[in-house]
This record gives sequence, C-alpha cells and structure tokens, in this order.
Amino acid sequence: MKISTSEVAHVAALARLRLSEEMSAKLTEQLNDILTAMDKLAELDTSGVPSTNHALELSGAMRPDQARESLDHERALANAPDSDGQSFIVPKVI
Repeated sequence: MKISTSEVAHVAALARLRLSEEMSAKLTEQLNDILTAMDKLAELDTSGVPSTNHALELSGAMRPDQARESLDHERALANAPDSDGQSFIVPKVI
C-alpha cells in the first residue's frame, strides 16, 4: 500500500497543519516506509503464536490479600503533625 503526497496534504489539512512541499514529501516517504514494514509483518504466519497483551510475562502485580495486624491509634497518630488524640487534624480546604 502506498500513500501519495496529495493524501498527506489532505490529512494535514484535516488536522489544520500547514506543511511545506519539503515536509510533505518527507512525511510521504516516511509513511510509505512504515506501510512497507507493516506489509512485511502482515506476510508472517502467526497462526501458531498465542495472543498476548504484554511482551513480557509479568507476575506479582496482584498478590492475594493477607490479614495482618494494623497500627494502633497511638503509633498511627505519632506520625501526625497535629492530632486530637483520636484523629489527624488537617487544615480546612475549600
């Protein structure tokens, strides 16, 4: 599949871009290179390749929940810049 300079100019006009003749020719060449590479990829037989959503197999992103003891009030409030003994005190935000 080839793209013409007039098609590049049409898309540029739709995107409200002003392209010089030089830039239009350069973009036409680059887009044609990309389309040629895509055509080559389309020739590959991928029937035996399982579909994936990521190139690398990742694990550990989601771990099972485990119940464990949480911080008590005193230790949690020890990190607070200001507290009333039961809650954090923060500046009013409106």
